Amino acid sequence: MAKHTTPGIYTQDHSNFPPSIVPVETAIPVFIGYTEKARLEEDGDLLNVPKRVTSIKEYIQHFGTAYPEKGITIHVDSQKSPEEISSKITNPSNYLMFYSLQAFYLNGGGSCYIVSVGDYKEEGIINQEALLNGLEKAGDEGEITLIIFPDAINLTLSADYYSIIKQALNQCSHLKDRFTICDVYMHNNSNINDIDVFRNTLAGSVNELKYGAAYYPYLEMQLNYFYEDKDITVNKNGIITTLDTFEIDDNPLFHKLKDSINTLPVILPPSSALAGVYTKVDNNRGVWKAPANINIDFITKPSLNITNQDQETLNVDILSGKSINAIRTFSGRGTAVVWGARTLAGNNHEWRYISTRRFFNMVEESVRKATYQFVFEPNKMNTWIKIKSMINNFLTLQWRSGALSGAKPEEAFFIKIGMGETMTENDILENKLIVEIGMAIVRPAEFIVLKFMQNMQEN
Repeated sequence: MAKHTTPGIYTQDHSNFPPSIVPVETAIPVFIGYTEKARLEEDGDLLNVPKRVTSIKEYIQHFGTAYPEKGITIHVDSQKSPEEISSKITNPSNYLMFYSLQAFYLNGGGSCYIVSVGDYKEEGIINQEALLNGLEKAGDEGEITLIIFPDAINLTLSADYYSIIKQALNQCSHLKDRFTICDVYMHNNSNINDIDVFRNTLAGSVNELKYGAAYYPYLEMQLNYFYEDKDITVNKNGIITTLDTFEIDDNPLFHKLKDSINTLPVILPPSSALAGVYTKVDNNRGVWKAPANINIDFITKPSLNITNQDQETLNVDILSGKSINAIRTFSGRGTAVVWGARTLAGNNHEWRYISTRRFFNMVEESVRKATYQFVFEPNKMNTWIKIKSMINNFLTLQWRSGALSGAKPEEAFFIKIGMGETMTENDILENKLIVEIGMAIVRPAEFIVLKFMQNMQEN
């Protein structure tokens, strides 16, 4: 301790403290699809450019709103008392980006990236190559941790959709810092088994499939369709007109008609809402907590009712192993409960659960970024001790938060580094510094078995 002779405040620099690891963000999704515009400073300058946004307001500023619906009709029968008003929509728009962002933020979403692959007013159709190009651009942004394709589910062919998901899984496997949330393509033809098509069409080995998860079925969201009054057809007592004519001629009825339109549910694939759920769980509990047994907010109901028997074949598939996480309604618990926590590698013991894969993603990326500072440092004992201490402190914090199992840190993880342990003399000569890390991550209690027995009264 230095000896001070003059009254005052003194600072000391403890530069020998070991460096620390800062956990990377775990729920930064990228939404790849079509938008009304893509503007930062001039029209089109954000096309195929990953843009970070933090709110729906910021999204609207740069990318606009939803595609105006053309297929909404209202029937009014004023001959009855009370007056009957009913709305319906046919052929809703295939462009779902804006609604998907709403679902994301309503379910806990935060910062995300948008990759606009085209202007929906000009394109007219959803193009597979455009979406793949957007995926490639997303690969250049290192902060992204989740991949979602809101519009791709409306491609004409399911094979085209699953081809895009396959490429996303390939990117995740290659970069090892992101995870794909996908949907099950649902055909309009009830004779087609959507689950069989999913499992027979989506290709990939465990090395790719462990980087993704699928959810089913679609969701009826409590959102309002975007439309222009002049495009809404109104049939009042057999007289056909448009909604805008009522604003001045019969303003009270005009507002009743708009309220009727707002009762129509917006049907969305669940991936975007799940991205919000992932974010909420990561922020409230941690990435090691399975994003399941949670009710999705602002949902009227799932588009299909999934029973226990239905889910048996969704959750576990003996042949392909491609698990599908069901969204179910439980009386008294919620209208849309996420009732599954498996990756697409559902038969793999190591990578069966979403939380396992995503926690490893976080640790690998955090440690990788923290150890960049040691590139070109002397490959000797002092450097090895610093690295081991840094990783040990980081994993101890993860263990204390509940991410790793074990009664003490030594049971939860190990770190190996050094000559004769992870490196040979030849490795040193080839300028290699090798670290081995093992972790015992906690796994979700997917099946809770309660055993009861009767204790007979003794005389």
